[in-house]
Amino acid sequence: MNRGRSFTARLALALALLLLAYGAFVALLGRQLADEQAQEQLQRLSHGLAGHIVAHWPEITSDNRDEAERASRSALLAMLMTVNPGVQVYLLDAAGHVQHYIGEPGMVQQPQVDLAAVRAFLAGAPLPLRGTDPMGSGVPRIFSAAMFPVRAGDTQPPGYLYVVLDSPARAEAAAQIGPARLWQGAAGAAGIGLLVTLCVGLFTFRHLSRPLQQLAQRMHSFSLREMPPDPVEPSAVPPPGPVHDEVQAIGQAFSGMTRRIALQAEREQRRVADHREMMASVAHDLRTPLTALHGHLEALAGDTWADTGRRNAVLQTALAQSRKLSRLSQQLFELAALQSTEQVLHRERFSLDEVVTDAVQKFERHDTRPPVELHGVPPGRLELDGDLQLIERALTNLIDNALRHAPGRQPVRVSLRRAGLQAEVVVEDTGPGLPPELHQRLDQGLSLRDPPIKRSSGGIGGLGLAIAQRVAVLHGGSLKPLPAPQGGTRLCLALPLVG
Repeated sequence: MNRGRSFTARLALALALLLLAYGAFVALLGRQLADEQAQEQLQRLSHGLAGHIVAHWPEITSDNRDEAERASRSALLAMLMTVNPGVQVYLLDAAGHVQHYIGEPGMVQQPQVDLAAVRAFLAGAPLPLRGTDPMGSGVPRIFSAAMFPVRAGDTQPPGYLYVVLDSPARAEAAAQIGPARLWQGAAGAAGIGLLVTLCVGLFTFRHLSRPLQQLAQRMHSFSLREMPPDPVEPSAVPPPGPVHDEVQAIGQAFSGMTRRIALQAEREQRRVADHREMMASVAHDLRTPLTALHGHLEALAGDTWADTGRRNAVLQTALAQSRKLSRLSQQLFELAALQSTEQVLHRERFSLDEVVTDAVQKFERHDTRPPVELHGVPPGRLELDGDLQLIERALTNLIDNALRHAPGRQPVRVSLRRAGLQAEVVVEDTGPGLPPELHQRLDQGLSLRDPPIKRSSGGIGGLGLAIAQRVAVLHGGSLKPLPAPQGGTRLCLALPLVG
């Protein structure tokens, strides 16, 4: 698994192995190319050797082969061996068969020479050219060749002078002298090149792998919950767009992931804190009427109540606290049910103007103080597609909230109007107005329950408005405050019309 080595160390080891393999390949290839070049140079320099011998020693082509051998062999062999001990000289007939060998007798193992290479040589083909080795080594050899001149009266085609330039003797001598120095020089150059390349590679790998090391450290710190939510400075974050560097892309993805996780954790913490505060506020709101109700019931149970009027007053107060407790628990239940869904479950088509009229008349029948009035010019039939009971509940909450805050006998006015593709129900009173935080949230379209709004006297406020706002949102509408030049509160419940 290579757990004991870092990523940079493994990259460096891989680089060293690749460089060694590359150096060995280059050395072998260089040796082959050097041999090829040396043979080409030797053949090119000795290209006219056979022609020179034929031109300056005509007796070698004499009809009297014995005389030619006796007269010329010793002088020719002595001269050639002095100049180049590695050459071999052969006399070939017109068919390429070795007729005579100038050297030790019995050395010829391959008497037939392929004349295709000889003819190509005489035709000026590109060098190097390799031909048959009469010594029988099986390795093609570079050579020089010349055709004997045609003489008058010849009844047979002339033969060839065939000179092998890199004989086994020359190869053996070169193997004893050349490779040691060659390999020493090549090894020294390769070692220096490898060392320099390895140093440059290590520096480059370290520079390239530094973002990976930093990313690994950030991941480790994040796993230990020691990393801040956003460890990258804003100025260091690259602008959005295509990223061509994989390490940079991983870093950006990790930074985005850590920010999202941190934000999610922060939201979760806020949600838990808001839930805790809401539970405390609900407990406060429930405790107040429960305590009052319990006290009044104890008073009713522990006294003979000779004064019937006082007994009725205590009883009415207890009933009022009971109704308050019932209303609060019902609102909490409805709000929890509305917040747990994202859609209207019971849709039907109905007339909004009839629902508004019925809601106003319901408060008129209860002889409320102050009164509730239907204000403005009727807009005609306005049809909605939604939950009739939820819309009615929202209207009831808005009117009831206005009644509880309206002073004296100033009426609560309810109006209905068409605004484009929406119907707007406006409920207004002359009370003290909305608290600043509640007004700001409604104006910006923010939730009234996340986080809950605290009252200065303790507990939570705005449950009725929160229910109305949630009903509007579920139907694709809104609940917004309107300017109230004469003071008080003006709330607009906007709902989309059918079509």
